[in-house]
Amino acid sequence: MALSKETVKYVADLSRIELDPQELEKLSLQLQTILGFIDLLNQADIEGIEPTSHILPLNNILRSDQIKESLTIERALANAPQKKDNFFVVPRVIE
Repeated sequence: MALSKETVKYVADLSRIELDPQELEKLSLQLQTILGFIDLLNQADIEGIEPTSHILPLNNILRSDQIKESLTIERALANAPQKKDNFFVVPRVIE
């Protein structure tokens, strides 16, 4: 797949990335190499090969869900630096 410097510059502009001419040249060559390798992978014969997400058979060991008693409001707020009614008080982040 051909990748022009204009395409790389266009994508960099969309990404708000400033590239000087040397960086543009280097990045264009690197991206061209990456895309060439992807094209090479696309040519590989994978007929009859089952898709995998990992080379080893891994299984998660999960425990069964159990209903447990949750914290009371008083206990949850016991160490809160600031509280109001049944809520934590935190600094305002939206102006």
